[in-house]
This record gives sequence, structure tokens and C-alpha cells, in this order.
Amino acid sequence: MRIVTIVGARPQFIKAAVLSRRFASHPECEETLIHTGQHYDANMSAVFFEELTIPEPTYNLRIGSGPHGQQTGRMLEAIERILIDVQPDWVLVYGDTNSTLAGALAASKQHLRVAHVEAGLRSFNRKMPEEINRVLTDHVADLLLCPSSTAVDNLTREGITNNVHRVGDVMADALAFAVGQAQRRTNILDRLQLAPKDYLLATVHRAENTDSQARLYHIFAAFKAIEETIVLPIHPRTRRAMESYGMEQPSNVRLLEPVGYLDMVTLERSARAILTDSGGIQKEAYWLSTPCITLRDETEWVETIRTGWNVLTGANTARILMAVRNISTPTQHPPLYGDSNAGKRCVALLKENAAA
Repeated sequence: MRIVTIVGARPQFIKAAVLSRRFASHPECEETLIHTGQHYDANMSAVFFEELTIPEPTYNLRIGSGPHGQQTGRMLEAIERILIDVQPDWVLVYGDTNSTLAGALAASKQHLRVAHVEAGLRSFNRKMPEEINRVLTDHVADLLLCPSSTAVDNLTREGITNNVHRVGDVMADALAFAVGQAQRRTNILDRLQLAPKDYLLATVHRAENTDSQARLYHIFAAFKAIEETIVLPIHPRTRRAMESYGMEQPSNVRLLEPVGYLDMVTLERSARAILTDSGGIQKEAYWLSTPCITLRDETEWVETIRTGWNVLTGANTARILMAVRNISTPTQHPPLYGDSNAGKRCVALLKENAAA
């Protein structure tokens, strides 16, 4: 069974590592890995391949950043050429980035079967480029691998019911692997002289926040008013936005260069709480029992809100400050998004449907 895996951004490297390790243990599976180069900084790309034992990409397209249309178009053109040569049984895409959409479109145009890991997620905000990517990818996919029953229900409402499977979340598999590795391989708390539960961790990278001067200003106004150390591994897009808007770094905010996955998991696990606009980090915070404050107006991971472990504040300064003041640890922590066997289920379904 020939599989082409398409990744481009750090959350996809984490997810793909789970299935790549599974493929390596099945001699009948032959994986070709395409890295679009959407994330190309060494701290956001190469370190993940090393830490998560992902094989080096067969192809690195080095597309880089750019406007959505330009970036997606360049990916589509390059991926198409590779797929024509390889003719895989499956084209495997992850999540909701431009790399996801480009891979799905290139495959479907050639009548190659598409498998979408993390299918069915919806924020119901079409202003988010990620939402457009999710919806379009799901509507051309041949195998939809969903992390939750909510995701399955979302697809059903859109009329997608064929080859839809609730497999759990591959990021649970990835996190279980990373926690074990991090205990042996990272000393980031010592390097940064941080004590557990004595700091807040923040990430801000979504276009809805970085492309809006007002939203980014309000988020950082809240950070400035919080009388605690905030550790912020800064995304290159966020740094550029801050420089463009003339924003200063608050004295209580420690800006870091992007960190590797093992370091990030350690920072998440040891923080008093996390403030983020990342989808993946919302889930990791839940699994690690770290309270989360989400700097968005909606989330795809609604179950984390219902349990009380996650609070939506948007970019509203007052709401962010109130959420920080009222951080608490809920007594209930029901299992969400699977049991760390999602990768095993995904590979089984790919093999089962390979000759369909």
C-alpha cells in the first residue's frame, strides 16, 4: 500500500509522526512524505522531525510563506507533479492548513483517494482560513477520520456519511509519546529558571489575532496587566505583526524563539494556566490537566469548554483578565478524544479500504 503524506506546519508534523511510526512497522506500507515548507524555520520544522523520530521528507517543496492564494497555488502545482509520478493508493492530509487543502485538491483532481485525519471539525466561522480549508477538504475526502462524536455529527449535518469513522485524536497518541520523551530529554524549566505552576504560558499566532492590530493590542494589553510572568514562544508572524504595529514587549512577558515539541509539552504541563489561540494546545492543555484560556471567539474543541477546563475570551482585555483571576481546576476530567490508539485505528482503516 503506497501512501503519500502531506504536511507543512508544526501541528501536522506532530500528528504525522504517529502514523509514520505505525507505517514503519508494517512492511506492506510504503510512505512518501511531502513537506510543503509552509513552516520552514528550523525551530518550527527540523526540530520536530528529530524529536518525534519522523523520517526525513522524501520531498521538501520549500514553498514558504505568502498570501493564501499564492501559497496554496504553488503547493498545488508542486504536489500534483509528485502525485502523477508516485500514483499512491492514499493521499493522507492532516488538519486545516493550506497544505491540507492543496494536497486534497491535487489528489482529487487526479482521482486519487484522500484520507483526512482530524475530519469534521467546525468553528462555524467562515472568516477563518482554517475553516474554509476544513470544509473543502472534508467534501473531497474519501476516508474521514474523526477525533470525536461532535466531528461525526458535523459531517452528518453536511450530508457526509460515507466512510466516516470516529477514531479518536492522533494528538493524544503523540502527547503520550512526547511526555515520556520529555522527562528524559528536556531541562527547559531549569534553563529558563522557571518553577512549576509559577508562570503562565501563552501562544498567539492565528491570523484573526495577528492580522488585526486592534485584537493583538487588546491581547497584549491584558498580558501587560497580568501581574505574573508570562512565557510566550513567539511565532514569526506574531513578531512581524508586533514590529509592524509598533507594539512593545510588556516587561512581564518573556519572549522565546519557537521551541521544540518536547520543550513545549514540558512548559504546558508545568504552567499554572495556558492562554492560547491554538487548537492543538487547547487539547494538550486538557490532557495535561492545565487550565486553558482561549483567545478566540469560538473553538472547534467545544468539549473542553463544556467540561470547564477551557474558557473562551476572544481578544477582549477585560474578559482575559477576568479569566486569569478566576482560574480554577475543575473536579471533573472525563476522557475526551480517544485513548492513545487513534493511530492504530487510522492505519487499520487505510489498509482495509486500500482495495475498495
